[in-house]
Amino acid sequence: MQTTSSVGVTETPGEPSAGGPNHPVVGNTDLCAIASEASGRTISPSLYNIDLAPTKAKGRKWTSYSIFTLWANDVHSLGNYAFAIGLFSLGLGGWQILVALGIGAILLFGLLNFSGFMGEKTGVPFPVMSRISFGIRGAQIASLVRGAVAVAWFGIQTYLASVVLRVMLVAMAPGLKDLDSNSILGLSTLGWFSFVALWIVQLVIVSFGMEMIRKYEAFAGPVILVTMAAIAVWVFIEAGGAIQWSGIKGLEGTEMWLTIFAGGALWVSIYGTFVLNFCDFTRSSTSKKSIVKGNFWGIPINMLLFGAIVVVMAGGQYKINGTVIESPSDIVESIPNTLLLVLACLALLILTIAVNLMANFVAPVYALTNLFPRHLNFRKAAWVSGTIGLIILPWNLYNNPIVIVYFLGGLGALLGPLFGVVMADYWLVRRGKVNVPELYTEDPKGAYFYKRGVNPKAIIAMIPAAGLAIAIAFIPGLAAAAPFAWFIGAGVAALTYFAVADKKQVHEDVSGEPIAVASTH
Repeated sequence: MQTTSSVGVTETPGEPSAGGPNHPVVGNTDLCAIASEASGRTISPSLYNIDLAPTKAKGRKWTSYSIFTLWANDVHSLGNYAFAIGLFSLGLGGWQILVALGIGAILLFGLLNFSGFMGEKTGVPFPVMSRISFGIRGAQIASLVRGAVAVAWFGIQTYLASVVLRVMLVAMAPGLKDLDSNSILGLSTLGWFSFVALWIVQLVIVSFGMEMIRKYEAFAGPVILVTMAAIAVWVFIEAGGAIQWSGIKGLEGTEMWLTIFAGGALWVSIYGTFVLNFCDFTRSSTSKKSIVKGNFWGIPINMLLFGAIVVVMAGGQYKINGTVIESPSDIVESIPNTLLLVLACLALLILTIAVNLMANFVAPVYALTNLFPRHLNFRKAAWVSGTIGLIILPWNLYNNPIVIVYFLGGLGALLGPLFGVVMADYWLVRRGKVNVPELYTEDPKGAYFYKRGVNPKAIIAMIPAAGLAIAIAFIPGLAAAAPFAWFIGAGVAALTYFAVADKKQVHEDVSGEPIAVASTH
């Protein structure tokens, strides 16, 4: 691997951006000129800036604990609890739910390691990583699809968190309930206050860059684990130490196992966004070992703990009153002690913000930065992304099943094919060899210029896979295959791409260190 000196960008002493990440005080044009000289290639300002540049190997801060806390937060999200409790509603018992989650966890552990290794080696974010297979311009397709899904869910998750905040505020000051009865563009006065307050908090955190996100995740992880475990213990005690261990519908034989495997497949599909852009985080990881270790404790081990909490919550509540809860927030709302209810609500708010930051904020920020690298950096793109998440009035989207199913569902169906193309190209065709500096050049002879900046073979592979995935997702007659749509889409795309790719082409493995920047953003 080429190991020439790193790009000569240094921070001007005493001039860090006020309160934000320490970015070098160098214009993007000058930065590209320095990178061009260091790499011996013409680095384009339309493809390269301080946030899209590869990170230096030295000075990275994302340890195995950092990666573990990503999963400690995301696995225990309210949406995941709703999904897992839904398995109980479908008729799976305690051990069956654990098996379904275990199957999904093993598959995710492998997929996330392969995806994460790409980021650790190259140091680049997902929009740049996708240039390898889709081309320097075709990569916009992959990053914008991923970003569009994320920005919509950012707004929706912020709205759901604002509902929890409203419950907490009314519990603390019952008089505020009067502000929760009107409607302004679909949201009450208290609702607007809660939404905007959480919106601002998240934007402030993201404005400080990926390092602040890492620190927030590290803080939130233990809080969430302790809170969810405490809620499960409280339910267990309230249920008199007994839970509904067997399925409430008595599933057996083939039907039972199909439901178990469908649950495991859907569990992976939920993380279809994350396995696609996990390199956004691992580009700052200290080593491959840290990725494996963080993923091991955060995926199979943490997911088994998550499954145990789900079984106790759902099974315990069923023993108490014969009903199946939809989410832990249902239990929180029933806590009779105001102080404990407020503390539980605070924990759920900390959780939702943590999940939103990593799952629904980072991707659109990088997508926008990649779209307008001359004009947007991480902070500016964060405010643009957040503003979009506000003006789409996400509470109306959430309450519109057509939008959720057809728009977001349709975009989500494309994530599997995208993943299949990227993985097949990187691991099967190139065998992990990447010429990182050429990801930032517009030279027609560049390795990733293809035809006018787009790799037609990637598009050819993606179209039939995407069509199949969307058909499975929306055609009633194919409903039996719906839980496996992500795998089918990814598999068809990977096989098609491998079939049409030029496997005789020689690929260079060139380090990005010559044009790398410090991992501080």
